[in-house]
Amino acid sequence: MKILAIGDLVGENGVRKLKQELPRIREEHDIDFVIVNAENSAGGMGITSKIFEDLLDMNVDCITMGNHTWGKKDIFSFIDHPKLLRPANYSKGVVGKGLGIYECKGKKIAVINLIGRTDMNVLSENPFTVANDLVNSIAGDVDMIFIDFHAEATAEKIAMGIYLDGKITALYGTHTHVQTADEHILENGTAYISDIGMTGPRNSVIGMDPEASIKRFVTSLPERYKLAEGDCILNGCIFETNDENCRVVKINRVNMR
Repeated sequence: MKILAIGDLVGENGVRKLKQELPRIREEHDIDFVIVNAENSAGGMGITSKIFEDLLDMNVDCITMGNHTWGKKDIFSFIDHPKLLRPANYSKGVVGKGLGIYECKGKKIAVINLIGRTDMNVLSENPFTVANDLVNSIAGDVDMIFIDFHAEATAEKIAMGIYLDGKITALYGTHTHVQTADEHILENGTAYISDIGMTGPRNSVIGMDPEASIKRFVTSLPERYKLAEGDCILNGCIFETNDENCRVVKINRVNMR
């Protein structure tokens, strides 16, 4: 089985890029299941009902979020949709869910969305203890477990991968918008990559207009970010699993520039 994870959609142009390329990727790589991180899809912050419907029309199987989950108020009208996940380690009682279980080709695939705590400026529960509790609660009931760890610090992501090694199928990072080249299978069989990158404007500073970004760094003065324009890249990762033991046997990065 082949599971495709798409890196952070940045803006409406990123959504259009996915719509344009996804059918070809599906056909060329024989993709069975698709997970998309969409927390930056609406103007760079949050998701709207229109974009959510667009993703459903693309037959995306699971949509994950992150630190901009609540960026658009629209989300409260569809937060309970079974295909939408927000970080599982948000405070208890928050609407939505961080775990989804889906069926594909006779297999049960669990997807967990987590958010990091290092340099994220989001008050959240401990992602390590939440992840451990969730994984233990579904062990034996699902065939595969994929985790989208939306985090800033590479060290936090690596630590989480080793912490869960052998307990989950794959852990991949999102949030930094820069694809890393460290994809590998950990000692006990879990697939890992620090960040799968972004799907958004190519000539940009992680999706944002370069001029505004550079001005902030040069002057140290506040400058409103705005989305960059122009051609888009598409980043993601394909995890190929063995149908017998549901372990990842191959990891292929997708980098369409």
